[in-house]
Amino acid sequence: MTKLEIKGTIISNNQKWIYDLFEMDSTSPKDILLPENNEPLEVVINSGGGDVYAGSEIYTALRAYQGDVTVKIVGIAASAASVIAMAGNTIEISPTAQIMIHNVSSAASGDHRTLAHEAEVLKNYNSSIANAYIAKTGIEEAELLELMNHETWLTAEQAVENGFADKVMFENNEAPLLVASLSPVIPPDAIAKLAEKLKPQFDLDELANKVSEKLNTKKTESKEPENAGFKRFLF
Repeated sequence: MTKLEIKGTIISNNQKWIYDLFEMDSTSPKDILLPENNEPLEVVINSGGGDVYAGSEIYTALRAYQGDVTVKIVGIAASAASVIAMAGNTIEISPTAQIMIHNVSSAASGDHRTLAHEAEVLKNYNSSIANAYIAKTGIEEAELLELMNHETWLTAEQAVENGFADKVMFENNEAPLLVASLSPVIPPDAIAKLAEKLKPQFDLDELANKVSEKLNTKKTESKEPENAGFKRFLF
């Protein structure tokens, strides 16, 4: 399995050298080196987001990857990083991590026409970003855009409840055994461990042969009807 880390600010390729110069965590599209053999991929995310275009490029590369992609959110997946997280076939989130979604922002200067135009561009890009969340969660666009309007922060549990993640890391998702008894009950996991430990000591074919030999011996000694021993065994 190949492991990729998406840490720090999401940036364009031509800004990467600046962050590297100051030894600052960052991830650019060129950092996402995908294996050619389509082996399983683990993507570990702890990022507050950054450049929308770079985030979209990384998301698209991961979504297009033919192998299985498991995303693990270990700190924060915010803004552009939350979009990248949606590329996973399976998304796991640490119980101490969060996902944050909000509107795209930019800076603009000019007259009222320029600013009005920029506002429309931002609205359109919000819809584009929302597509990544819709594909994962199935939530309607209008509801997602409203969540983005309010800069929504999701705990691990809330992320799973709303479909932004598939499971909380380290949790046992098996249904608990429900018991109505005063007698002691061996837990299923203990039984499974014991069975696994004892399995090599038993050969079912050998055991069946021994039972058959024992029945035949008893049948000969007692001179009972041919199927008497078999009936006694089943009773």
